[in-house]
Amino acid sequence: MGIKKQIECSDLAVKEKPKSTGVEVPEESPSNLDATQIYLSEIGFSPLLTAEEEVYFSRLALKGDERSRKRMIESNLRLVVKIARRYNNRGLPLLDLIEEGNLGLIRAVEKFDPERGFRFSTYATWWIRQTIERAIMNQTRTIRLPIHVVKELNIYLRTARELVQKLDHEPTAEDIAFELNVPVESVSKMLRLNERIASVDSPFGGEGEKVLLDVIPDETAGSPETKLQTNDIKHSIVDWLNELNSKQREVLARRFGLLGYEAATLEDVGVEIGLTRERVRQIQVEALKRLRDILSQQDLSIEALFRE
Repeated sequence: MGIKKQIECSDLAVKEKPKSTGVEVPEESPSNLDATQIYLSEIGFSPLLTAEEEVYFSRLALKGDERSRKRMIESNLRLVVKIARRYNNRGLPLLDLIEEGNLGLIRAVEKFDPERGFRFSTYATWWIRQTIERAIMNQTRTIRLPIHVVKELNIYLRTARELVQKLDHEPTAEDIAFELNVPVESVSKMLRLNERIASVDSPFGGEGEKVLLDVIPDETAGSPETKLQTNDIKHSIVDWLNELNSKQREVLARRFGLLGYEAATLEDVGVEIGLTRERVRQIQVEALKRLRDILSQQDLSIEALFRE
């Protein structure tokens, strides 16, 4: 799918000598370079928005105004290009990276709340980076990280998504660590892994003799977390669990190994939270019933995620 079709911006056609986009084009093959130059020339016609204009158009976009939505998207296409360039030579051509980033931009426009008081570019940067990084990771989707690493990384990324709604800057490792009350070093390590996972076939270490692929075991087959990843539902599981009360959420998380917990038996969960085995079982039944109702509204089956 082409970029222009992807974002439905029909009025980007070149009608006069292109303006400067302010984006330096990286070295690529001649064909890719030509395509990149054409695209950069096209988006050069979209003026940037002032802070006041962002608030105006984003409010209308949230109300379903399609022209305002397009204006928000078109005015930030150059932001996508600048971010995409950081991921060049990571396994995907620049234009593919831009396409993926544009999907993140569209998502940001749909989710942005102008009443929070910070610039749209701050908020959009997070979504653009995440969609690009996910696309790069999909190139190596047959490689699985250890389950405990996946869980920990998902917690940090989820927290970052929440913080981007509160802060006036892109969440840092320090912000995430402070929010979760964990060591900054742990967060930084996981975020670096998130950035490097697409390069599992690239040498690392002093000798350059090993690749990340050599040291990543497959420990996720058959687990609930794997099902979440396979169906791309992992990005919604926290939202669903948040609709339960705190005790139901904790029991399910501990029983099925979610939200950073290791899967445990009813008896072990009871010991950990100070309840009897039978009471834990009752809470689990109540929680699964509530979760089944939530998922059924989205035409999803709880049996695909949990084994009662």
